Amino acid sequence: MTANWAAFATAEPDLAGTVEKRFGAYTHHVLATLRKDGSPRTSGLEVRFLNGELWLGMMPDSLKALDLRRDPRFALQANPGEGTGMGGGDVRISGRAIEVDDVATKARYVEEVEPPEPFHLFRTELTEVVRTYVEDDTYLVVQVWKPGAPLRTIKRT
Repeated sequence: MTANWAAFATAEPDLAGTVEKRFGAYTHHVLATLRKDGSPRTSGLEVRFLNGELWLGMMPDSLKALDLRRDPRFALQANPGEGTGMGGGDVRISGRAIEVDDVATKARYVEEVEPPEPFHLFRTELTEVVRTYVEDDTYLVVQVWKPGAPLRTIKRT
């Protein structure tokens, strides 16, 4: 089961707001894809939250774009920032990236973002959103959301 960003934000608006804030704190994040041989590849990436979608834009024929064309599964981790503070916690999104070839959709994206052209554009279908943070210097808190399921919160000491 998957959901787009709007469905997640409707189901869990507080967590969605926190996740967007974490991704908005820095420009570059880490994308994990699968290579031809099945081994993982990590790459830097900028992301955008626009019109109810989480978008991934990439340079033409970049290895990460070719990976996603072959196997759309991905994991995306927000830049944790400097030092060890991790203000707002560690956030990760997993799902599938679907390449967008629709001219009108790409034109709307270009109007908003003004990326260097040409480029690959992928919209995401989420399978999991996870936030991990420390509460009261005592608990490690893990929040896990999956489409069709309630938010799970796990606290560990």
